[in-house]
Amino acid sequence: MKKQVLVTVDRGETRVAILESEGTPAAKGSSNGDKQASPGRGGRGRQESAKAEAGRVGELYVERRGNRSLVGNIYKGRVDNVLAGLEAAFVDVGLDKNGFLHVDDIVIPGVEVARRGRDGSKGQRISELLKPGQEVICQVVKDPLKTKGARLTMQLSIAGRYLVYVPQGEGIGVSRRLEDNERERLRKQTKGLDLKKGGAIIRTAAHGAAKADFEREIKYLYKLYEVLQTRIDEAVAPAMVFQEADLPVRVVRDIFSAHFEKAIVDDEKQFRRLTSFFTRTAPELVDRVELDESRESLFDRYGIDEVITGLIGRRVDLPSGGYLIVDYAEAMTVIDVNSGSFTGRGKGARLEDTITRTNLEAAEEVVRQLRLRDIGGIIVIDFIDMARARNRDAVLKTLRNELEQDRTKTYVVEISPLGLVEMTRQNVTEGVREILTKPCPTCNGDGVVLSEETVAIEVERKLRDLVLDRPEPEAYLIQVNPRVSSLLLAGPGQPLLALEEEVGKRFHFEGSEGLPVDHFAVTSEGAREEIEERSLPFREGEELLVAILEPHMYDEDAAVAKLDGYVISVAGAGRLIGEKRLVRIDRVGRSSASASLVDDGGQPTAVAAAAATNARVSAEDEGAKPDTEEKPKRRRGSRGGRGRKKAVEPAE
Repeated sequence: MKKQVLVTVDRGETRVAILESEGTPAAKGSSNGDKQASPGRGGRGRQESAKAEAGRVGELYVERRGNRSLVGNIYKGRVDNVLAGLEAAFVDVGLDKNGFLHVDDIVIPGVEVARRGRDGSKGQRISELLKPGQEVICQVVKDPLKTKGARLTMQLSIAGRYLVYVPQGEGIGVSRRLEDNERERLRKQTKGLDLKKGGAIIRTAAHGAAKADFEREIKYLYKLYEVLQTRIDEAVAPAMVFQEADLPVRVVRDIFSAHFEKAIVDDEKQFRRLTSFFTRTAPELVDRVELDESRESLFDRYGIDEVITGLIGRRVDLPSGGYLIVDYAEAMTVIDVNSGSFTGRGKGARLEDTITRTNLEAAEEVVRQLRLRDIGGIIVIDFIDMARARNRDAVLKTLRNELEQDRTKTYVVEISPLGLVEMTRQNVTEGVREILTKPCPTCNGDGVVLSEETVAIEVERKLRDLVLDRPEPEAYLIQVNPRVSSLLLAGPGQPLLALEEEVGKRFHFEGSEGLPVDHFAVTSEGAREEIEERSLPFREGEELLVAILEPHMYDEDAAVAKLDGYVISVAGAGRLIGEKRLVRIDRVGRSSASASLVDDGGQPTAVAAAAATNARVSAEDEGAKPDTEEKPKRRRGSRGGRGRKKAVEPAE
């Protein structure tokens, strides 16, 4: 399987994607290996071509400035507290939270440690090994996640291309991902290797390496260790004495193998770092690092931005029509498999075949999502129940075969009688989803909020308690979400009217759609007329610009506009739905108002003008003096008017 690495660097973020496709990398110097999409027009066709050639996204990594992964960093720390009951110590390494050092991760040359669960062990317990204030050298093996600090170990390791040098280790270990024949060959190649009283682990990337490669690399790793020792002697705890390489170098180093095809980088600084790393460790692969100088986004060209967007959602569609639902919880991640629109193929389709086909697709996609989202911890997969044992075995085999492509350590349990697969995946760093998102400020990550009906009932209780606590005022002005106030004013049974009759007080509301649904605040209290004046959003005769939203329920010629939940019935606007028009307020109520259209010249429309003329004639017939004085007109584009003073009556 061919693997390509794409590296894109922005001002505050570095992103790395690994693309996988079938086949083997092209030979050095071939046209396929050096081909690169050239900038120019025809972006859609070029994007599809690039995506087809590169394959699909296998893994994604995101790193923000000031929030780099700490895994691999080595610190000179100071023991802050030793907890014998937990068989662990908390170490101050200069981070926001103390690191966690378990007794199993304590390594002291020449000292036997009593490991967890071994009551009969002759080794020393953690309270005898570590004391508060003691300085220790430790390495981060797991980033701080959620409320937990970094996980630490005293077993130091320095990674290279072929080897991982372990200064406190002994002997040479070989990766179990390699075949038995290759593992035996590598043991022979590294026999007699000078490890300077330390140990080493041969990596999967060492497949096909010769003895000279190991000798050259162990010298380089030991020089790094000598530099580390010098920094340890000079540093004052707590302090970092060794920092892991940048994200692009770490990713490329870890996927070193015969499958590596090329790396495309759109940042000159990272390009130099990668070429320098290749020059030092694998000179024959330097020409496989390409600098992308086009102005077009590298991730957009290969369709990776779409993949990143999809990682935030819960639903993942399968090719046949089924889908996955990924739910995150504190203790575990649950993945549910559903058949969706897939009902089988052909007239002779059977239920068992349909279910098995969906589960096989789901097994492949589940592993891909685990790698893309970097999901760790306990994972439960709820496959659709299958009646035949051979079908269950086929799904489990597919799942395990796909997990072989995963570089993170996993452990899978058999399918249970309920169709569940339990597995664990090593949780080392935060995934893409955790880096790109934050908990919802409204629900705090719970995924649900109180309904308007629930809040309205609760507000009714609070209003009753308000009157008991402060019975002096005649009326109260309450700030709530308009959807809640509308239920109180015009909901089933009109609960507010019944409450006002019961307590003998008046309640008025204000608020906007931007308020949380469960918001409640008393903004004013006092005399009935004063509170009513403050609560009304408009005055009669006031003009404002509104959007005509929907037809009126009872009048075909009228339509409805809304401002922060306040309903405005506009006469003669039935044909203007979807448009913005200037209207004049004719009548103002507690929860709604009526208005008429105003033409561009500031005059009412024909319907409104005729109504005004009829009213004037009727007044003259009754001997009443027509009102010839016009009130001052105000034009508004949004709801307002609260808190204004009462209008002053003209002197007679």
